[in-house]
Amino acid sequence: MESIFHEKQEGSLCAQHCLNNLLQGEYFSPVELSSIAHQLDEEERMRMAEGGVTSEDYRTFLQQPSGNMDDSGFFSIQVISNALKVWGLELILFNSPEYQRLRIDPINERSFICNYKEHWFTVRKLGKQVILYLSLRVICQIAKLTNSCR
Repeated sequence: MESIFHEKQEGSLCAQHCLNNLLQGEYFSPVELSSIAHQLDEEERMRMAEGGVTSEDYRTFLQQPSGNMDDSGFFSIQVISNALKVWGLELILFNSPEYQRLRIDPINERSFICNYKEHWFTVRKLGKQVILYLSLRVICQIAKLTNSCR
């Protein structure tokens, strides 16, 4: 197996690092993810406007901050999903009806994007190892049938 790419997290940009660690390269920057978030915000604004631009719901929506990104650098699952589409990848939520319908066996999957307490991280199979990428370092390399966390 070739070397393992690991991008350490800077600031609160866990979604960026999660995506880059998943894809094994520096493919996404905060600017690109912000652009995706702004595009999603605009699509949401247009959908809300369909109910009438003078409606109370629309005016309230306009007063709220983006649900797709915040000032700390946190990005939503929708931003991550749209970023993956650029690569022809589809994000399927683990607890979704689609996941259940497809009868996906997690053991056979190559990667997962996880969120714990508003922190995105990647679990990825590389060769015969499963790698857990957290913010500052690779925490676990789990060989087949054995656990070895450091």
